[in-house]
Amino acid sequence: MRVLVVDDDPIVLASCRRVLEAEGFTVVTAATVGQAVEEAVAQGFGLIIVDIKMPEQDGLQLMKKVSAWRKRVPVIAMSGYPTSEAVHSSLISGAFVFLPKPFTPEELLGALQVVVPSEIKEHD
Repeated sequence: MRVLVVDDDPIVLASCRRVLEAEGFTVVTAATVGQAVEEAVAQGFGLIIVDIKMPEQDGLQLMKKVSAWRKRVPVIAMSGYPTSEAVHSSLISGAFVFLPKPFTPEELLGALQVVVPSEIKEHD
């Protein structure tokens, strides 16, 4: 499965790439919503993981664009500001799961298990 990870923090992008590629996912990263939209139009994705707090355009704007696409793509929202308002806004905007940052590899995989359970291997 192809996964698009969108975050303005290069450390988060690299960490997500490392964890997801180890599980067999094909990972594309984007540092802005604009770049994410370009990637999504050029290539199809089975899942998008997006930070909701970014400069210029935020992840909520991306989720609204994703929800308007003909093919529904599941979204995991993440944020270093896990307020009840952020969680609520993410879920209202179309996120399937909200993942507070920082998160462990196990928490990331657990969120994926909720969204695409058949794509995640069982871990001991």
